[in-house]
Amino acid sequence: MSSWWRRIRRGVRLIRRQADWERFAGEDWPDRVMQVPLTDREYQKQGRSIGRKVFTEGRDKLSVYLKRHYRLPWLQGVLATLMPGRAWSPGLQEWQRLCWAKEHGFPVPRPVAAGQFVGPWGKLQGFLAVEELHGMLPLHEAVPRAARTLDARSFARWKCGLTAELARLARELHLRKVFHKDLYFCHFYIPEALTRTVPSDWTNRAVMIDLHRLSRHPVTAVWWQVKDVAQLLFSSDVEGVTARDRVRFWKLYRRNWPGGKCPGEWLRPLVKWKWNLYRRHNEKKPSAVPYDRQRSAA
Repeated sequence: MSSWWRRIRRGVRLIRRQADWERFAGEDWPDRVMQVPLTDREYQKQGRSIGRKVFTEGRDKLSVYLKRHYRLPWLQGVLATLMPGRAWSPGLQEWQRLCWAKEHGFPVPRPVAAGQFVGPWGKLQGFLAVEELHGMLPLHEAVPRAARTLDARSFARWKCGLTAELARLARELHLRKVFHKDLYFCHFYIPEALTRTVPSDWTNRAVMIDLHRLSRHPVTAVWWQVKDVAQLLFSSDVEGVTARDRVRFWKLYRRNWPGGKCPGEWLRPLVKWKWNLYRRHNEKKPSAVPYDRQRSAA
C-alpha cells in the first residue's frame, strides 16, 4: 500500500510533548489520552471536553488541564490525511500558538503535550495538555479581592501597575499584527499572593491563557485591534475598576509605538462602539462574558 493509502486505511498521528510528559503519562499514553478519566473540574460540550488531570510519579506530581476534541469536521480530517505534517486539530494549533508566544516573551502557561489522531477514513481527533497555574486567580476574581484587601492608596498603586502591564501586553501583540480574539479579564491570571501586596514590578506577572484563536492579521488588523481592546474594556466591569482606570489603559496602550505607529484617536470611537455592542448583548444574555471555568493555570 502507498503511504497515502495507508493513512486513509490505518490513520496517522502527529504528536508534540515536553521531556517530562511521558514520565508521568506513561509510555503508551497516545493510546489512552483520549479516553483517560479526568481528576476533576470536567466540562463537556458538543464533542469536546476540558478538565483537570493530576498525574503522580512517586513524590512528584504533574497537574494539567486537558482539552480534548472527539469530533472534528470531516473536511479537516481529509486535509489532515492529505497533509499529515500540519496542525489541523485545535489542540495542536494552540500548542503552536503557545510556543510562539513563549518564544516572543509573552507570559503563557507551559504546553506539556498535544497531538492529532487522523483517520481512518477522514476521522480527526486531537488534544492539548497545558500545565496548571498553581496559586493563581483570573483577573475578574483577583481585582475585587485586592480592592477588599488593600487600603485605598495601595490599591490605586496596585491598579496602576497592573493597568500598565495589560496595556503593554496588548500593545506588544498588536505591534506584531497578532490578536488574541478572546482578550477578556478571565483570560489573564495573576498569583493570588499579589492580591495582598503591591508588586514593585508587574512585568510578566499577568499570564495569558486560551490562545486557541490567536492569529496574525496584517490586512484586517484594525478590525481585530478594535475587538481585542473592546473585549478587555468590557470585561473590566468588575469591583474596583473605574472609568479613570480605563482612560489610563487607553493612554498607556497608545504609548511607545515605534516609528510613529501609535493608534490614532479615530480608533477610540470604534472601540467604544464595539464595547457598547458587547454590553447590549450581555444585557440580553448575561452569560456572554466567557469567565473561564478553570481556577488555575501554570
